[in-house]
This record gives sequence, structure tokens and C-alpha cells, in this order.
Amino acid sequence: MSPQQVRMPAKDSIDSGGFQEALKLAAQNADDVDRRGRFPSEAIEVLRSSGALAWHVPTNLGGAGMPIDELADATFELSRRCSATGMIFAMHQIQVASIVRHKANSTWFDRYLQLLVSQGRLIASATSEVGIGGDLRRSIAALEPASSDAADKLQFEKKASTISYGAHADDLLTTVRRNAKADAGDQVLVLTPMSEMEMEQTGDWDTLGMRGTCSPGFRVKATCLADQVLPIPFATIAAETVVPVSHILWSNVWLGLATDAYDRAHKFVGVQAHQKPGTTPPAASGLAKLSTRMAEFRAMVHAATNEYASLSDDEGRKCLSTMGYAIRINNLKIAASEAAVEACQSALRICGFVGYKNGGPYSVGRQLRDAQSAALMIANDRLLATNAALLSVCRDSR
Repeated sequence: MSPQQVRMPAKDSIDSGGFQEALKLAAQNADDVDRRGRFPSEAIEVLRSSGALAWHVPTNLGGAGMPIDELADATFELSRRCSATGMIFAMHQIQVASIVRHKANSTWFDRYLQLLVSQGRLIASATSEVGIGGDLRRSIAALEPASSDAADKLQFEKKASTISYGAHADDLLTTVRRNAKADAGDQVLVLTPMSEMEMEQTGDWDTLGMRGTCSPGFRVKATCLADQVLPIPFATIAAETVVPVSHILWSNVWLGLATDAYDRAHKFVGVQAHQKPGTTPPAASGLAKLSTRMAEFRAMVHAATNEYASLSDDEGRKCLSTMGYAIRINNLKIAASEAAVEACQSALRICGFVGYKNGGPYSVGRQLRDAQSAALMIANDRLLATNAALLSVCRDSR
């Protein structure tokens, strides 16, 4: 796919002009976002104003009802320009999907989704926690009755290890225990507006890559109504939505940044060929090998995306909680995170020193540094340990 061939989301109701503008701004500001470790405000504001943040909201609530495969395409295109912007978009859409798919008949969450459409609200998540690390299936923080006189109020306090774009979001979706007596794995998701919370930043975000996601730790404290708790247990939400949608959209982020690195290597070889007509540049064989690997990478990501889309209806959801599916979706994350790094390293070897230098048309340093974060987002070692346990008892792991 050439840089000019943009896979636009297909919904006619979406302002494609707005999305094109977001792509343009993401590309223009990617190096500055990375260099300064700043939030990619220009592209995100256009995604907000164009309605893109509400693309997954059902049409009966004012959204576009965009399915997972089209969200994946949009994530891919943003990440080809700026992987931090693509990751923020992806993580927001994971939160939207959690609400849309698990709100049941909640009037409160229906009204919230309508507000998301009208205001373009950006949702962050707090699933990590000091004391449990990246294990999103366990929590220390718990819902408790509020200390105020209001009998219908609940409260919680959580020390989150990281909250991506937490200082820039409008709302926070937080995992906590159902109550103070609940087991660590008996969790619920709570949605609270940032404007009504106490938030204290507890760390900084000076990282090797994905610098624009701005993901330091926070201590968060909030009071809420029982209506602000999603009615479905988090164990179900995680199996049916959070884990698979995360792995699918993240994989499209990594595919996008790897495609950007490949495109730069392809341009470099093209310039070499133009300079010496009739000869094959020495780097062309490396490009041919990388082209094969990229085809495999795309096929893997698209197959996983299509499988999830086919299981997203009510009848197929039960399959998402099986051990076989858990192994497959974990395999996607592991394989995609490794493929992204390998692709960027190959592009660097093809481009040589001009790929090593920052800021030039063939530079792949930012893409390679961003790709290094992939293995750490729900650590591959943790997923491999999970798969090892599942494979020891699972009969069908295809």
C-alpha cells in the first residue's frame, strides 16, 4: 500500500474531510510530539470536533455505529502518521466499546454516550495499580459508601501506575473491587468525569518511545452514583471486550508504525534505483524480505480483526470467553508486538545511516522506539505464562 492509498472508514455519515485533516496534523506534528513528549493536541482536537471519538456509539444514540474493522482501519491510518496519536485514539475506543457493549439497559450510560457524541469527550482508563502492576484482572482499590450524608453515593481511591493521557482526558473508566470485602478479582468498571475527581500526578513520563501518550501515574479519588458503575462484572467485560479490542487495535497501531517504516525504506531504495538506472540497489533484497514479512503481519492482524467482528453479536459472544479464543488473541498481541520491532529494525538496516539520523525523510528512529513499547503493554512474558497455563488444559487452541 503506497502512502497515498488511505484506507478510509466506509461510513457515509463520517466527515471524511475531518479525518483527513486529523491525518495531516498527526503527520505534521509527529516529530515535535515525540521530541517534546507532548500530547498531540492538534490531531486529537480535530478527531474530537469531527465526531471521530464517538464513531463506535450506536446510531440510535447519535453515533455512527462504526464496527471494529473500521475502527481498526482508522487506528492504522493515524498510526502511520503518528503512533502516539493512533494509540490514544485506540485506547479511547477501547473504553467506548466497553460502555457500548456492556451498558445493558442503563439509562445513565445511554445519556453519557449521547453526551460523548455531542461534546466529543475523551475517555482514559485506570486499570493498572501500584501493588498489582499490570494485572488488570485484580484490584486493591474498592467501592465504598461515601463518607458524606448522601446515602446513594459511593467513593473510591486508587493509586494508578499509569493513566495514558490522564491529564488531557475528560472522563476516566476505572477498575475497582465491587466493595471493600470483595476478592481482588471481583471487579467492576466505574466512569467518572475528571472535573469531579481529585487527581494527583505521582510520576513523570520521560520514556524511550510513545512519548506523546503522556502516561504518568496518578492517585485518583472520586465520588459517584451507583448508576455510574457498569452493570456487567469486569471479568466478563475483560474477556469479551477489553482484552480482544485492546489487542486488535494495538496491533493496528503497531502495523501502522511498521508500515510507515517500510514506506520510508521503500522510498530510499527507489531513490537508489533512480540514481543508477538499470541496476538493482544492494538494499533491494532486504526490502523484498521485509515486504514478505509485512504481508504476513497484515494478514495476521486482519484475520484476528475479522474473527472478532464475526463473534461480536450476542450469539458469538460466548466464544470470546473460551480458552481457545483467549490463547489466539494473546498470540496476536505477542506476535504483532514482535513483528513491529522486527519490521522497524529491517527498515533501519535498509536505510542505513540516513535511517539512523533523526528528522529526515528516511528516519525510522521514532518508529523503532515506539515499537519497543509494544512488548511491555500487558507484558508478553505475562501473556506467555497465561497461554502456557491454558495450553496445559485446553484441547482446542487453534
